[in-house]
Amino acid sequence: MKQYKTDLLDIRCMDCMELMSQYPDKHFDLAIVDPPYGIGRDGSERTTSRHGGRKAHTFKGWDASPPCADYFSELFRLSKNQIIWGANYYPQHLQPSMGWVFWDKGQRICNSDGELAFTSFDRALRVVEMNRVELLKDGTIHPTQKPVKLYSWLLANYAKPGDTILDTHMGSGSIAIACHYAGHHLTACELDEEYFDAACERITNATKQTTLDFTLPT
Repeated sequence: MKQYKTDLLDIRCMDCMELMSQYPDKHFDLAIVDPPYGIGRDGSERTTSRHGGRKAHTFKGWDASPPCADYFSELFRLSKNQIIWGANYYPQHLQPSMGWVFWDKGQRICNSDGELAFTSFDRALRVVEMNRVELLKDGTIHPTQKPVKLYSWLLANYAKPGDTILDTHMGSGSIAIACHYAGHHLTACELDEEYFDAACERITNATKQTTLDFTLPT
């Protein structure tokens, strides 16, 4: 098993169900996850001009179906709170919540204007406006990559100092970079070895800076 480890990051190339089985109930303070939505968006044949600098990505088939009930059962078992991207695709596995997040991507093109995330927090729905094209203008290493700034906003608004974080589908490693700078310990996994290697290289390069060079919206 490949592993990337620092004082704050413990990232493994392995199946998420195997990872979660290793931990006791409520081990993590907060799970922030972005599982497959089951809509076939695991690749892209279109290149830079249509996606603001995004690369084309090979279709790998991992987005053919969403996680099963066992995944959500384990996720809720070992985390005290959850933020789940794409949760509108699997509401049958979730409890009613008022605390959803809507990410307004600042794009009005053929793709969705934004994405929804379920949260287990008893608070008002929040809208966060961040231009996806601008934030990912240097290209992506994963077809569903989210900006580091988005994860930094989630940590600033939903995590307490010292909270331990879980991510079961790390993808491009954006959450790891955000956790590094926010001072949160992250345990994460990514099953695809190609994504894992690219993410680890990205994390290494990104965490060489002293601070992140952006301001979060309030």
